[in-house]
Amino acid sequence: MDDAPTRPCGDLLLVDDDALFARVLARALTARGFRVATASSVQEALAHMADGRFRPSCAVVDLNLGGESGLQLVPVLRQSSPTCRVLILTGYASIATAVESIKLGAHEYLAKPADVDAIIARLTNDRNPIAGIAPTSVLSVSQLEWEHIQRTLADHAGNISATARALKMHRRTLQRKLGKRAQPTVDRDSPGT
Repeated sequence: MDDAPTRPCGDLLLVDDDALFARVLARALTARGFRVATASSVQEALAHMADGRFRPSCAVVDLNLGGESGLQLVPVLRQSSPTCRVLILTGYASIATAVESIKLGAHEYLAKPADVDAIIARLTNDRNPIAGIAPTSVLSVSQLEWEHIQRTLADHAGNISATARALKMHRRTLQRKLGKRAQPTVDRDSPGT
C-alpha cells in the first residue's frame, strides 16, 4: 500500500456482516488512505487481533452481527489498543444502544445509511462523543416502543429470541418491528461509497 495517500487514522478494522456494504466501504476507506482489514463476525474480528500484529487505530463495528452484538468487541478493541477510536454503525439506532456503546468505550455512534465522509469525520473528530445523541423533543409512542425494544435488545446482547421472550412478544413480530425501522445499508447508485 505504498501508493496510498496519507493515512488519517492508520489501520482500520471494519466489522460488518453485510458483505456488499463491507466491500464497498472498505474500498472507499482504502481510497481515502486507511489500511483496512475486514471481518464479518465477532470471531473473525478477534482472530485479526489475536496474534497482536494487527492493532487498529480505528474500528467501525456494526451493532448487529448476524444475531451477535458488535458491542462485545468494544472493550476488546480498547484493551488491545487503548487509543483505538471505535465507531458503532447500525441500522437499528436508538438512544439505549448509543448510551451503551459510549459506556463500553466507543467514541462514536452512527446510524446507517452513512456515507464514507461522515464515517471518516466521526473517526477523526475529537468532539464530544455524546453530543447530538439526546433527543430534542418529546418521543412519540412508537418511538418510546422502539427505545424500549432497543434497551431490551441491548440487555440481551442482541439476542432476538431472548429479547422477544423478555418482551413477551413472538420472535417474528419482533423481527418485523426491527425490520420496519431498519435503514438500507448501502446506496448502490453512489460511486465511491
